[in-house]
Amino acid sequence: MEYRLLGRSGLKVSELCLGAMYFGGPSDEETSFEILDEFADQGGNFIDTAKGYTEGRSEEVLGRWLARRDRDDFVIATKLLGRWTGGPANTGLSRKNILSSVDASLSRLGTDYIDLYYTHAWDETTPIAETLSALSDLVTAGKIRYIGASNLAGWQLQKALDLSERNGWARYVALQPLYNLLDREIEWDSLQVCLAEGLGVLPWSPLRAGWLSGKFKRDAPRPQSSRVQDSSDIPFDMSWEQYNNERTWTILDAVEKVAAETGRSVPQVAIRWLMQQPGVTAPIIGPRTIEQVCSSLGASGWSLSDEHQDLLAQVSTQPKPYPFNLLDYFAAGRG
Repeated sequence: MEYRLLGRSGLKVSELCLGAMYFGGPSDEETSFEILDEFADQGGNFIDTAKGYTEGRSEEVLGRWLARRDRDDFVIATKLLGRWTGGPANTGLSRKNILSSVDASLSRLGTDYIDLYYTHAWDETTPIAETLSALSDLVTAGKIRYIGASNLAGWQLQKALDLSERNGWARYVALQPLYNLLDREIEWDSLQVCLAEGLGVLPWSPLRAGWLSGKFKRDAPRPQSSRVQDSSDIPFDMSWEQYNNERTWTILDAVEKVAAETGRSVPQVAIRWLMQQPGVTAPIIGPRTIEQVCSSLGASGWSLSDEHQDLLAQVSTQPKPYPFNLLDYFAAGRG
């Protein structure tokens, strides 16, 4: 396992991050401990959870595992999902909810500090200055070491960074977006902000709920999957209706070709492509079983050739909508 600096910060993390979304739910405590042990034994030091994962049990399971290890050896990230539970005063990214949520997460994790604390999404009801000043106060108090954001548009991220700079507050050092071979929209907007401002990029769903795992085949019967439903009106969902198209199958054909030529598995190739993208610090793998974590860890310790990177980039490139297509037109000197 290699290690990378998180953006322009001095925080050094493993090139893969272990997502704990299933701990205390689909992965029972014994399985979760096995996954954590394997990840740590292979050199992983970066673990991601959230207040809302399995209703807080993910943080609790991780906390009990950390009690058996040297806490300072690990970088623990968690996040506030503003509308998880509680009354009206206990939702959103208000100062009140942030302060109480951090204390609750610290208790569940059994630690006195969080290395990286994310805001899980934009909150239209709370002024961003209130959110950022509360997070900065927690950094000053030592309860949080660094702050990050998740699922923000480029203008939202830039606004937050500019406000922090103007007021001398702790600034976001990382963005956690949806990013994989099937979903590359962040390259048009928020990724450009990260590259310009020096934020580390930590992609979630690098295998897109199994779409990039190799179990879906062109012209083959659809495999059973609890996560891939027939259809969905959720914009970020991974439904069969959304992804069952020629672009997806062309990408999967290319990934399988590269896997065969490199002697690697389909998921390892898909994750490795992300690991070599500009700005990416560490994709977040989300295993439910020991077999899955062992497979994903196989993305570390080797590199795709430029030829293979270019092939995968070419087949997965998406046409840009307005205004990004027009901006490219003018940038090329044609306007």
